[in-house]
Amino acid sequence: MVFIAGETLQVHFLGTAGALPTPQRNPPCFLIRRGSDTLLFDCGEGAQQQMMRARTGFTIDAVFITHWHADHFLGTFGLVQTLSFMGREEPLIIYGPEWVDEFVRAVYHLSKHHLRFSIVARELHHGDVVPFDGYHVRAFRSIHGMASLGYILSEDDRPGRFNRERAIELGVPPGPLFGRLQRGETVRIITDGEEHIVRPEDVLGAPRPGRRIVYTGDTRPGCEGWKEWAEHADLLLHDATFDDDALERAREAYHSTAGEAGSVAEELQVKTLALIHISSRYTATANHIENAKEQFNGEVIAPDDLTLLELPYRG
Repeated sequence: MVFIAGETLQVHFLGTAGALPTPQRNPPCFLIRRGSDTLLFDCGEGAQQQMMRARTGFTIDAVFITHWHADHFLGTFGLVQTLSFMGREEPLIIYGPEWVDEFVRAVYHLSKHHLRFSIVARELHHGDVVPFDGYHVRAFRSIHGMASLGYILSEDDRPGRFNRERAIELGVPPGPLFGRLQRGETVRIITDGEEHIVRPEDVLGAPRPGRRIVYTGDTRPGCEGWKEWAEHADLLLHDATFDDDALERAREAYHSTAGEAGSVAEELQVKTLALIHISSRYTATANHIENAKEQFNGEVIAPDDLTLLELPYRG
């Protein structure tokens, strides 16, 4: 049985800075709400205040850490304490690359007060998939000079469009049976005293792809080994620490320039490119956007902190 996909898909940009925070930008933290699920991707310092400012609440179902540079995980310690103070009892799973077990032990070690819930470490590797209801998160190898991952949130395919006229032609009366067919159920009808079976494939078009979000974390450009998982994504959050004038610095630090992020977006043919992890050396992102647009024909944005994007379905 398939289910009709109608869930919201929202991205809260809670922290868009590079390694150093600025008065306008917090360290990396991105909250994705898919239906009733809330996933946190990286948890930089100050994440809790940003969650309060964005009014997202603190119902976190899982945390995904890209790598073990402090700007990507320091906020976890405070978040765990707050969740405990608020009475959380269900376990919190923290996913991450190599050393996630050591990180979770460190969280416990620094939590001198007894936590009301358990924290579970789950080490991920390139290609690993974490299933959720109606979607999954896949890890891929990034290029940052250490064990590091990016993540792709992909929804399951949606049912094809319902052909109402064809259903009536086959003898299905308008009403509840329409809904059952759209949910993937076979129905039985009586026509002229004879029983007939109508299957979903008789009245539904070809399946339609769900939405897809790609988050690279800190990385040099390149999608070798994960391109097929990310092509035609609705949104690509890509490291754009530097503008193109600082290409050599980007190479030295295992980061990307905005133009390089644009090249990846063009190769993947994504709908929207969001430039993130902006270095504190920049007070504006106009050059970043211009550099990316020189390489990518789609939409380019450089979101401010607390920006909220809601991703619609395509077709």
